[in-house]
Amino acid sequence: MTGPLLSAVTFLPALGALLLALFPRGRAALVRWFAFLVAAAAFAVSLLLYVGFDAARADYQFEERLSWMPSFGISYHLGIDGISLLLVLLTTFLSPLALLSSWRAVEDRVKEFSMSMLLLETGILGVFVSLDLFLFYIFWEAMLIPMYLIIGVWGGPARIYAAIKFILYTLTGSVLMLVGILALYFQHGAATGTYTFDLPILARYVAPGGSQVWLFLAFALAFAIKVPMFPFHTWLPDAHVEAPTAGSVILAGVLLKMGTYGFLRFCLPLFPQASLTFVPWIFLLSLVGIVYGAWVSMVQPDLKKLVAYSSVSHLGFVVLGLFTLTPQGIVGGIIQMVNHGLSTGALFLLVGILYERRHTRLIAEFGGLWKAIPAFSVLFMIISLSSLGLPGLNGFVGEFLILVGAFAWASGLPAAGPLAYLVPVLATSGVIFAAVYLLWMYQRVCFGEITNEANRGLPDLTGREWAVLVPVLIFIVWIGVYPRPFTGMTEASVQALIAQVQAKAGIH
Repeated sequence: MTGPLLSAVTFLPALGALLLALFPRGRAALVRWFAFLVAAAAFAVSLLLYVGFDAARADYQFEERLSWMPSFGISYHLGIDGISLLLVLLTTFLSPLALLSSWRAVEDRVKEFSMSMLLLETGILGVFVSLDLFLFYIFWEAMLIPMYLIIGVWGGPARIYAAIKFILYTLTGSVLMLVGILALYFQHGAATGTYTFDLPILARYVAPGGSQVWLFLAFALAFAIKVPMFPFHTWLPDAHVEAPTAGSVILAGVLLKMGTYGFLRFCLPLFPQASLTFVPWIFLLSLVGIVYGAWVSMVQPDLKKLVAYSSVSHLGFVVLGLFTLTPQGIVGGIIQMVNHGLSTGALFLLVGILYERRHTRLIAEFGGLWKAIPAFSVLFMIISLSSLGLPGLNGFVGEFLILVGAFAWASGLPAAGPLAYLVPVLATSGVIFAAVYLLWMYQRVCFGEITNEANRGLPDLTGREWAVLVPVLIFIVWIGVYPRPFTGMTEASVQALIAQVQAKAGIH
C-alpha cells in the first residue's frame, strides 16, 4: 500500500493544534470537543495501517521518501514494520482518551493545553515512524516542548521543579545521542563514500569494534534515561506526580516506550557487537530496576507515586526481554510495551478520577471504597490484576513471553552453567513483588470499612469516565485472552532483526 498515510497519521494532530490557535478564548467546550475529535480521527486513520499491514513481510511498509537536504544526505523518510506498528496504534489510541479524561481536571488555558497535547502526539508518532536519523532526532527533541509545558503549566505544586528535571535529564542523553548520530554519519561516509542519515542504509554498515562501543553508549544512555532504567529513573516519579492526569497517561503510556523502541530500532541493528558485549550490564540494570522499582512501590503513601515507581519495575522487564535476542523475549518485550501503556495508563486514569473527587492521592485517606463506589472499585481491581500479570489479562502474556525468552537465553549459555538461570529467576521475583504492592494497595483503598466520612458520599463513575475506561478494558481482556492479532504483527520483523544482529555480529 502506498500513499502519504503515515504523514497523515503523524501530522493530523499538529494540524488540529494549528487550527485550535484560531479558536476564540472562552469557548472551552468547543476546544475540548475539537481536540478530542482530531485525536479520534488520527486513531481512525491509523487503523488503516493495521488493516493494510502485511504481517508476513519483515521489511518497512507504507514507506514515504522525499528528498529534503540531499547535499547532506538528509531525506524525509517514513516507514513502519511490525516493531513500530503497535506503538503507533497505542499512541493514537491513548491520545483521545487522555484528552477526554482532562475535561474536568484542566479548566485553565484549555486551548493551550489541548494544543500541547496534540503537538505532543505528533512528536511521539514522528519518533516511531522516522527512518532518517536527522528526522528522528527532530521529533525526539520536538516532543520535549509540549511535555515540558504540560507538566510545568498544568501540573501540581512542584511542577516547575519536575518539568526542569525532566528536561535536564532528557537533554543530557539527547546531546550525547546527537554526537553519536553525527559520528556514525561521518564514519559511514568516510568508509563508504556515502554520507547519509538514512537508517536502512546505515543498518547495513558494520562500524569498527572500538568505535561501536562508544556509539552504542551514546545512543544507549539517551534511551536508558527515557525508559527510564535504574539509576537514571529519578526524574520519572516527580514528573508523574506533578503532571496532570492526561500528561501522566501519555508519559507512561507511550513516551517511555520511546526509550525501549530506541534500543530495538537503533542499538541492536546498528551496533550488534557492542550490544552483545553489554548484555550482562543491561541485564544487571534491568534486574535491579525490576526489584528496586517493586520494593520502592511497596512503601509509597501516594497512589500516583506508587504507580510511577511500578513503571520502573515493569519496563525493566521490557528491556530484559529485548536483550535476550530470542523471538519470545523480543515479541514479549514489544507486547509488554503495549500492555504497560494500557494497564498503567488506566491506573493513572483511575487515580485521576479519585483525585478529582477527593483532591488527595494519599492511600491513608481512603478505605472502604467498594461500598461507596462499587463500579469504580471493580474496574480498579481488574486493571490492578492486569498490571500484576494475572493469567487471562494482558500483563500475563508479555511477562510470560519475556520469561520464556530469558530462560531460552540462559539455556543457550551452557558454559555459564546454573548461574545464567539467575537472570530469569530474579526477574520472576518481580512478578511476586508486583502482586504484593498492587494487592496491598488495593486492599487499603477499596476494602474494609469506610473510615473517612468524606468517602461515603463519593459519586461513582460518570458516563464520560466509562467512555474513557471501557475501551482500555476491552483491549486488556482481548490481549489476555487472544493475543495473536497483536503478537502476530511483530514476529516477522523480530525474526529479521535477530538474523540481522547475528549476521553482523558474526554469530552462526
